[in-house]
Amino acid sequence: MVRHGPFFRPSLVLMLVALAGCIPQVTDRHRVRPRAAPVPNSEALRQCTADLNKMGAKYRVLPDYRGPGGCSAINSILLTGAGPSITGLRATQCPLARNFAAWVRGPVQQAARDIYGQSLVRVDTMGSYACRTVRGIASASLSEHAFANAIDVSGFVLANGRRVTVLAGWQGDRQDADFLRRIRKAACRQFQTVLSPDYNAAHRDHLHLDMGRGPYCR
Repeated sequence: MVRHGPFFRPSLVLMLVALAGCIPQVTDRHRVRPRAAPVPNSEALRQCTADLNKMGAKYRVLPDYRGPGGCSAINSILLTGAGPSITGLRATQCPLARNFAAWVRGPVQQAARDIYGQSLVRVDTMGSYACRTVRGIASASLSEHAFANAIDVSGFVLANGRRVTVLAGWQGDRQDADFLRRIRKAACRQFQTVLSPDYNAAHRDHLHLDMGRGPYCR
């Protein structure tokens, strides 16, 4: 685990390398409505990373980033483990990462043990930060992803190697369907917005979790 103190004094080259690996560029060509970016808050970040340390999470703090069109990744970390390993994430605002780690370690892990009799060993995601507008609806508004404030979860891997995906499991095997709906219900207590395949076709293959406006659970 990398604690946050030393990470805030990288050279310019190291900062650019970190950003290049964790922060993609604009993917939509729409004109978007501007929105105020989060304000850097070192004290809140210290408290957040202290909470992650208590959970045994694996992460590293990233330098603040302001991108084109109002996109940003402020007070963000790269989360790679919360007991189970976590794949696919990029920059994620620390409060979101903290809630995500608690969700994975708590209700998701418990659901895996209750339903499958297996421990959860990996969570697969489709990413977090992406400088784009909201998908699936006609909108010129920036997505919560554009502020590193959303995570899309695509699947889970159990200790016996079984992989449960949102795409195949939502209307699939009864165990998988029960597991996915149980963890969605738990997510609705952990995040401001939770969107699943029940919301629209754009979410047929993932659970969208964010700490933006809400509460909304579908």
